[in-house]
Amino acid sequence: MDLKTARLYWEDSYLTEFEARVVDRDATGLRLYLDRTAFYPDSGGQPCDTGWINGVAVREVIEEGERIAHVLEAPVTGERVQGRIHWERRFDHMQQHSGQHLLSAVLLDLYGAPTVGFHLGAEVSTIDLGVASLGWEQVRRAEERANELVFRNLPIRVHWEDRAEGVELRRAVDREGPIRIVTIEGVDRAACGGTHVRATGEIGPILIRKLDRAHKGVRLEFVCGLRAVRRARSDFEALAAIARTLSTGLDRAAEQVAAQARALEESEKVRRKLALELAVRNGRELYGATAAEADGVRCAVRRLERGKADEELRALAQGFTERPGAVFLAVFEDPCSLLLALSEGSPWDAGQIVKQALGAVGGRGGGSVRMAQGSVPDRAALERALAQLAAAIPPLARALGQRGIAGLDMLASR
Repeated sequence: MDLKTARLYWEDSYLTEFEARVVDRDATGLRLYLDRTAFYPDSGGQPCDTGWINGVAVREVIEEGERIAHVLEAPVTGERVQGRIHWERRFDHMQQHSGQHLLSAVLLDLYGAPTVGFHLGAEVSTIDLGVASLGWEQVRRAEERANELVFRNLPIRVHWEDRAEGVELRRAVDREGPIRIVTIEGVDRAACGGTHVRATGEIGPILIRKLDRAHKGVRLEFVCGLRAVRRARSDFEALAAIARTLSTGLDRAAEQVAAQARALEESEKVRRKLALELAVRNGRELYGATAAEADGVRCAVRRLERGKADEELRALAQGFTERPGAVFLAVFEDPCSLLLALSEGSPWDAGQIVKQALGAVGGRGGGSVRMAQGSVPDRAALERALAQLAAAIPPLARALGQRGIAGLDMLASR
């Protein structure tokens, strides 16, 4: 059955209650089709309305060709029904959509930036612009101009025109027959099937919050009306909290945050420098505490439950192997990986040994003659890789003995 649904919202976006006749249902009774509806379906970047039919919640409204399906929480009986729109949601969507038309017209007028996409979200809305770039000074000017037009309370008119009459629109449409036009007096004419307010004053304040690159163009994130008021209040309270924390005024909060960030960055540089120096010192102490084998080689093998070979571990290994006759091996259980370090002048090549040992068990690794690292797929592969290293470096074989990974000493601190 393909019956056309009369769309009451096209003629009156302020209509919140209506009567209709049921023309079809699905087998569950949860998908209802009416001869006419005031419920706007999900279409054109605008979400659907919600509300109630005979007191039952309407969860979703879907456009199916020329008819509209109403998805209900529970079946309704009878052949005639009463519909009621969730007005707060509808009016919010009207504010956002009319605000988008106004912003799009202003951006095109000021910068020749055409709107190529629009999405009305639950929290914010976005406009995609077909321009390579746009700066914040331009965005601020567009926002100010749009709000000036809001204050002028210009009429917004919805009407139908025939395509054959040579309709001039902000964005051309490739369609014949009657076209629904939304006109902002003296500012914009656009083909649109959405719901809109009667005048720009009802849009309320317009706030552009974000500027991004998207799809080789520019994406603006904005809010209108009560959304803008609530968002501005939330932003203000967040800024006020930051200012109180820093014991400064609102106007100096950004400056103080930047100063704190610079100080933190400098502190972090000093911390990292000291941490690396400490790791090298710990490596030297570990060398002194490790007994030499009969051949004079000192071998330290440690395991770590989680993590990866970072700067501090490499500094520890460097401290241990900066003296002759030293072999250092760190083994990670999650993810399965290892780091091997050797003293300068050792008869072995750490990079080649690690590359071959890990490659033989399905892993990857490599590095320099003195230090190398890599990873393997799982614990069993890690055990086999250790066996390969032990075969290549005899002091490691003596240090590992018959112990598996679990038998290795933990590296408690670096």
